[in-house]
Amino acid sequence: MASPPVPSLDKETAQAELARLADILAKANVAYHGNDDPFISDAEYDALKARNAEIEARFPDLKRGDSPSETVGAAASDGFAKVTHEVAMLSLSNAFDATDIEDFDQRIRKYLGLGGEAEVYYTAEPKIDGLSLSLRYEHGQLVQAATRGDGSVGENVTANAHTIQDIPQSLSGAPELLEVRGEVYMSHADFQSLNDTQLSVGGKPFANPRNAAAGSLRQLNPEITRARPLKFFAYAWGALSEPLGETQFQAIEKLKHLGFNTNSMTGRFSGPKELLEHYQKIESARATLGYDIDGVVYKVDDLTFQRRLGFRSTTPRWAIAHKFPAELAWTRLETIDIQVGRTGALSPVARLHPVTVGGVVVSNATLHNEDYIAGTDNKGSVIRDGKDIRVGDWVQVYRAGDVIPKIADVDISKRPAGSQPFIFPTQCPECESAAIRDEGDAVRRCTGGLICPAQAVEKLKHFVSRAAFDIEGLGAKQVEQFYLDGWIKEPADIFLLRERYGEGLQQLKNREGWGEKSAKKLFDAIDEKRKIPLRRLIFALGIRHVGDAGSNLLAQHYGTFEELERAVTEAEPLAGPAWDDLVSIDGVGTVMAASLINSMAQPAERASIDRLVAQLNVQEAARPTSDSSPVAGKTVVFTGTLEKMTRSEAKARAEALGAKVSGSVSAKTDLLVAGPGAGSKAQKAAQLGIETLDEDGWLDLIDGL
Repeated sequence: MASPPVPSLDKETAQAELARLADILAKANVAYHGNDDPFISDAEYDALKARNAEIEARFPDLKRGDSPSETVGAAASDGFAKVTHEVAMLSLSNAFDATDIEDFDQRIRKYLGLGGEAEVYYTAEPKIDGLSLSLRYEHGQLVQAATRGDGSVGENVTANAHTIQDIPQSLSGAPELLEVRGEVYMSHADFQSLNDTQLSVGGKPFANPRNAAAGSLRQLNPEITRARPLKFFAYAWGALSEPLGETQFQAIEKLKHLGFNTNSMTGRFSGPKELLEHYQKIESARATLGYDIDGVVYKVDDLTFQRRLGFRSTTPRWAIAHKFPAELAWTRLETIDIQVGRTGALSPVARLHPVTVGGVVVSNATLHNEDYIAGTDNKGSVIRDGKDIRVGDWVQVYRAGDVIPKIADVDISKRPAGSQPFIFPTQCPECESAAIRDEGDAVRRCTGGLICPAQAVEKLKHFVSRAAFDIEGLGAKQVEQFYLDGWIKEPADIFLLRERYGEGLQQLKNREGWGEKSAKKLFDAIDEKRKIPLRRLIFALGIRHVGDAGSNLLAQHYGTFEELERAVTEAEPLAGPAWDDLVSIDGVGTVMAASLINSMAQPAERASIDRLVAQLNVQEAARPTSDSSPVAGKTVVFTGTLEKMTRSEAKARAEALGAKVSGSVSAKTDLLVAGPGAGSKAQKAAQLGIETLDEDGWLDLIDGL
């Protein structure tokens, strides 16, 4: 349930909401900073913290002693010795759009008493998504390393920091005391390699590079940290015995000169316009950096100004983090694959250059269907301003919560020269059967059915399901194993198991979980199902849109499999008497009829069905008959409003008396039962000279039967 908007809260509700937010955010801080295992996304965390601040601003007297507004990180773990920071390691306030950055600049100018014409320079640098670390050097030697912890007290990870190659162990030309601050992180390539290793030894893979880096640094055994590919970017400092420079930019250059890795995309700019231009440049390069960033940090460049601006309780006034939209990221679409689902649906999947979106590394995104790729929805309406999606495109990936990643936009300006529109296949990439798209269907589907490898296992599971063949001892698990072993590729193979695997070196009784008795029992159970009702056979074929009820309707109408097969063959053009007869069956519409015909029109699918039927004794559908019934064997159509029984009751009664009930009037119709409101069907019946009765006449006709 959505939380009520802050302006609608009364004081009592606001107090309860602040308690709820304090609890959630405290747990989130421990999960993220303490356990390296967040349970909410950065976007959700930021939204909750912003809501807390908005409530506190409206009800300042309700601000709690444990307010999230006054909290930085989480308390240091008991597994490490504690380090009290000489200079607090604070967090940054957040900005989310251009207006926030303009407001930041105005606040700086107002606080410093600078007019609108005065130039204020800022540095802008990528905000690394890793774990903050403070390195203390005395007389040029690394003597201590500490995590941020709660900003005041962190964890002593000195032994672990000594194992990281990016961290200098000694410095030449450094101040007597120097605390260098920066971010421990892991590159995308190293993250993937680490996860591959984790999986190979049965370990749990990390969700993203940030979690991997934080978990690796905070190991109680430094040798585990040594084995992890950690890196370090320096971007700030704490305690100093002498200044590193007069400006932020000069100080960062000094850190680089001392041997620290600093970010090459750090720049110095004048005013919000230039900052925002650099933000866009960094955002565009995000996917190609090789490591995760989640925004851009702006800092007042003049260190004298920084000292004058000072700090709030948990954040500096002179810096702000311009966050990227948490659910959005730009990256390159490397290829488009077509996957075939168990229902035959051809689903296009974008293979992406990996990028972290919403705290998860994304390398795939759904492209929905061929219309979506072309820049329209399935009704032809334009989406994304009509921009199609092509291999090599620079695309914006969208992910929110647990939703499957999607392509939100395409940057046409970065489209490679010579790129071509994506051509959606009209043949199944798995079995080369025709891939067709029914009218009104947004998806193109493989018609291969049982002979399509992508559909085969699920189709076979359906074939042996309870409402289909229901073979004792041959359930979904056994079918899947036999398929993987190569014993069963299509339904007909089930009825050849005794012949193929009852004897010989691979006989079933010698396989694990099977004995001679259980093997014989299975073979006997299979043979018992060679005699099968027509309706069960039709249902077992798993033809799309033909369910249990539809299978029964088809069986009742055609009686035998041979007649059904003949009628479907004749109806293939989707026109003519056979087609009219098929769609006239009450309950069988054009969608079901077309699906049946298209499936059985595929040569490979038809051959598979014929091989199956050759192994069976398909029973003729038992049609209700009555020697005394005046409608036995006749085709009856009901139209208009029936007042003394429902349409379903009338249909069931007619079928019980041996009649066929059709949904449309044709030359084959014998009787029309017309209630009030009968329209075109009554007119057509009159034109064809078909006997017509009202509801009372129908009841008189069947009275006593």
